Amino acid sequence: MNTEAITKGTKWLATAELRPTRQRVSLAALLVGDGENRHVTAESLFALASDAGESVSLATVYNTLRAFCDAGLMQEVTVDGSKSYFDTRMDDHPHFYWEDTGRLTDAPADALEISSLPNAPQGTEISKVDVVIRLRRV
Repeated sequence: MNTEAITKGTKWLATAELRPTRQRVSLAALLVGDGENRHVTAESLFALASDAGESVSLATVYNTLRAFCDAGLMQEVTVDGSKSYFDTRMDDHPHFYWEDTGRLTDAPADALEISSLPNAPQGTEISKVDVVIRLRRV
């Protein structure tokens, strides 16, 4: 892994005041080292780390992604109630889910218009609306 990616990953962790352990820095460098936003699963990030020669367990990847989410560095996007993707782009935006490949990508937010929402049940408030648009090739 190159020095620039490691530096970017370390700075990213510092914005959330997360302790820069070796595993966190390695995974952060893979996620943000090139300046691009990522949608990863724990399994895909584990594969990236393995391909990069990083020694990290799948359990550590899961725990680290959870810590990144808890620290406000990433957001979790759940598809089908069971598959979780982790997104480094933190603004509110919709996603495309490609059913044939299982890939999650950003959808253009300017084309989405939500004109109304149902009332939240008594004693609750709507905290966020996640939009996942499922795509099937024809």
